[in-house]
Amino acid sequence: MMTSERWWRGEAVSAWPLLQGSAAATAAWLIAGHVVRHHQPFFAPIAAVVALNTTIGERGTNALRLLLGVVIGIAIGELTIALLGGGYGRMALAMFVAMLIARHLDGARIVIAQAAAGAILTVAVANGEAGTDRLGDALIGGGVALLFSQILFTPEPVGLVRRASAVAFQQMAHALTLASRALERDDESMSEAAFDSLRELRERLADLQRMMRAGKRVVRHSLYWRSRAGAVDREVESARHVELLGGSLIMLVRSALATDASGHRSLIPVIHELGEVFAAFAAAPGDLAARRRAADRAVEVARGIGANENRHLSAITTATFTAELVASDLIALVGAPAVASSQPRIHPSVPFPPARPGAPDR
Repeated sequence: MMTSERWWRGEAVSAWPLLQGSAAATAAWLIAGHVVRHHQPFFAPIAAVVALNTTIGERGTNALRLLLGVVIGIAIGELTIALLGGGYGRMALAMFVAMLIARHLDGARIVIAQAAAGAILTVAVANGEAGTDRLGDALIGGGVALLFSQILFTPEPVGLVRRASAVAFQQMAHALTLASRALERDDESMSEAAFDSLRELRERLADLQRMMRAGKRVVRHSLYWRSRAGAVDREVESARHVELLGGSLIMLVRSALATDASGHRSLIPVIHELGEVFAAFAAAPGDLAARRRAADRAVEVARGIGANENRHLSAITTATFTAELVASDLIALVGAPAVASSQPRIHPSVPFPPARPGAPDR
């Protein structure tokens, strides 16, 4: 029941931006067709959807980038027709110049794509007559997208960052659970699943970075949230700790899975306990009582790890082992043969690769 409820809640959250995009496209079409009296206002609704079709918190920037790309493309297309005339050769030249300028001015893919499309339509369709129509549509669609993203449905930056942190934390709990099972069963396929979960965790941490930047951007561009910048700053600072925690967890899981059987036995209780702590926190990140219980259990785990009398030696061993993992990654990357059979492997099922054919010996 809880799984079904969670699925429906996730579907509702995913559908909300789609509903906004549909409403914005319809509004743009009505404005272009009945207010401005545009005969074929097909690009206005498209521009609204394209502008809003990005991560919540970045839609206003996306709308401005769309407008920038359209303006660049139309301007270069009109200039090309005025100086050189029409034709496929001129269209190719206008498209290349427009994309080159867009890349230097912004570099975002939507700017480059819209610049190319604007130049193509201006030169190839009706010898420039479509350019001004497309510009008008872009202004209408982009304006409606800005209205929706910056005024009617302004993103809530604290929620953006908090949700991204929760998703990253859930992925950490999943990675620890898989690692614990792999260590307990000494299962190669389970180890591979744990490594796959670490790759997913990196993506979730990248999403968290984007949401932190988006939250800061919302504060800069919104009068309402500018007055509440302190709450956003606190949430971003908390998210930075989550990001650092994710990096540490990735190294922990990799180090644990790369140890031998005796190392597995000593690490199983730690990984298992940490997995339960992370899972309990991820299940109710907003519950203060749950957070306190997770913190208490984390303290117990930390004390158990730190109880070793040779703690300094253990820290040196861990750092050395981590350095060996980094060296292993580098060796695998450049395709060099292993220099010693005792070195750790980057992945349980991936030995050191042979040197690439033709690679110079050093």
